[in-house]
Amino acid sequence: MITLYLVIPCYNEEQVLPETSKRLKEKMQSLMKKTKITDRSRVVFVDDGSKDQTWQLIEQLHRTDSLFSGVKLSRNRGHQNALLAGLHCVRGKADAVISMDADLQDDINAIDGFLEKYQEGCEVVYGVRSSRKKDTFFKKFTAEGFYRMMKFMGAEVVFNHADYRLLSSRALEGLFEFKEVNLFLRGIVPMVGYQSGEVYYERHERFAGESKYPLKKMLALAFEGITSLSIKPIRFIIGLGILMFGVSIVMLIYFLVQHFFGHTVSGWTSLIVSIWGIGGLQMLSIGVIGEYIGKVYLETKERPRFIVDEFLHEEA
Repeated sequence: MITLYLVIPCYNEEQVLPETSKRLKEKMQSLMKKTKITDRSRVVFVDDGSKDQTWQLIEQLHRTDSLFSGVKLSRNRGHQNALLAGLHCVRGKADAVISMDADLQDDINAIDGFLEKYQEGCEVVYGVRSSRKKDTFFKKFTAEGFYRMMKFMGAEVVFNHADYRLLSSRALEGLFEFKEVNLFLRGIVPMVGYQSGEVYYERHERFAGESKYPLKKMLALAFEGITSLSIKPIRFIIGLGILMFGVSIVMLIYFLVQHFFGHTVSGWTSLIVSIWGIGGLQMLSIGVIGEYIGKVYLETKERPRFIVDEFLHEEA
């Protein structure tokens, strides 16, 4: 048997937390009865600075049942940092840790598959969506486009995998060897290495409440991941600069030929388009380079990724 911890980031999840805790308790008790996990296993909810009654519910769950533990962050730090805070708090306490969302979209029955892969020797197990049949066309297009863009830009990610995964204690220690502040877990975890496996599952509809990852946040996450893991955008700028330089040489030759043939009438449209085009390209290039400089600036400050305000936990 192994000691298993579930780490679940929560932000304004008061509508789903009662049902989530109920289902997870049933699942953990079932696994204990089957002697797959020990009674020292725990469910750890991480409150990411929620503005509703999420933390009060977590406190109540902990008071009534030692199965549930709680981590409260000093303020909202975002999903990735909240997940990392939870992993940090349970570090060294479990043989394996599974991270998942609180909205019940991740199929909790896939936990059995995670444990089977772990027993087979996998140190990292990825939960991968088997299909997107329930998604709207727009959701499917943008979500799959996210993974393709990440891959194209040089970020090593598992297609259709979010943050539903198992990490062994060894893999968890390896993860914390990465010290950077701008941490994109979906790209960092594959860099840890070790033997890995995949478990496919059908993702459900959100039980209640609103999605915490609309298109705007998805794009921000993609940009964060790309700039945290890859310098490919800068290389694209270099390639684009070389291309523009080549075009300028061609245009210079063209206008010299026109000059010698006496065709020197100025083209107002082409001039304006060129000015706006080159100006826009320069602003974009400066912005991308500035993003990388900003990340270097933040890294040098070594600010904490999170601050834990309170950790409710009872050892068995």
